[in-house]
Amino acid sequence: MSSLAPLNVLLAFISPAQAQETHQPPPDTEPTLSSTPPSMSSQAQAANDANSPLTPTIMLSMHNYYIPSLNDVPDRDANVTLLRGLLPHKTFGEPQLFRATLPVSTTPTFPTGSKTGVGDLLLMDLVMFPGKKVSFGAGPVVVAPTASSDRFGAGKWQLGASGAVVAPQKWGLLGGLAIYQHSVAGNDDRHDVRLLTVQPIAFYNLQHGVYLRSSGIWNFDLKSGDHYVPVGAGIGKIWELSPKVRLNTFVEPQYSVIQKGVGAPEWQIYAGVNIQIAAR
Repeated sequence: MSSLAPLNVLLAFISPAQAQETHQPPPDTEPTLSSTPPSMSSQAQAANDANSPLTPTIMLSMHNYYIPSLNDVPDRDANVTLLRGLLPHKTFGEPQLFRATLPVSTTPTFPTGSKTGVGDLLLMDLVMFPGKKVSFGAGPVVVAPTASSDRFGAGKWQLGASGAVVAPQKWGLLGGLAIYQHSVAGNDDRHDVRLLTVQPIAFYNLQHGVYLRSSGIWNFDLKSGDHYVPVGAGIGKIWELSPKVRLNTFVEPQYSVIQKGVGAPEWQIYAGVNIQIAAR
């Protein structure tokens, strides 16, 4: 799943100033990867757990957006790789998920060439509220200005909030994730930041760990008014490497049905790999 969307990174090369059903296992039982109602088939349960943003597992992932077509930037492309880690914990006795995301971006330079650099680090902690049919999560967001240069980040400390909802079905999974972030400190010469991302998710399970997916992240720069709304259609595959370890790979082309702003993706190819490990 995905998290900080790359809108501010993609716009940076044009205007750098604007860049920028879950439960815990009982204490005396072996940890498992399951967080879906037991009435479902084991294959559907495994697929839903692999794709839910609220499954309490340790996860390491690498997600990549290759963007071959940029709005108002003809014949140029870009790439954003998201390195992400997820760690479940029970600080203050409440089930939570801590997530860290670090982008590595390649953006075009002019008149030719490109540059690659590290972006701003996004930290998010979700307090989980599990339910029988629908589960929720909500918590704070912190963005640290870790970018290797101005073109890859906002130059601002940012605070915000996040929320997630998932509704497992016998045939798949429905849900969504939203993140809001607002600059609070940092380089006074850089523009303030107000970003909102909304990610509706839908997964349809097939046989043998194969599933269909749609998970485009809708990006809204509330400061400049730039935005883009991608809609995706892709396919993924889940491998159960052991009772405690799962591998999830996918590819999902996405087309922006609405777009505004120089450098916004017209279409992109989203692909990734997740390794999930049952938390002890």
